[in-house]
Amino acid sequence: MKANELKVKSIADLDQELLSLTKAQFGLRMQVATQQLSNNSQLLKMRRDIARVKTILTEKGTQQ
Repeated sequence: MKANELKVKSIADLDQELLSLTKAQFGLRMQVATQQLSNNSQLLKMRRDIARVKTILTEKGTQQ
């Protein structure tokens, strides 16, 4: 997911995206705990995507 794609979304869409990413991150953390996740880089990628969404939400919040 790229920041340019996120900038064109509305705040409601970004909130929904953040919720879905957070749920997906929880699922990945459970897979790590049960040693079912073979690709640990997915967890790092998910954290970075969540950070991107939060950053864009903060930027949009300060513009208004």
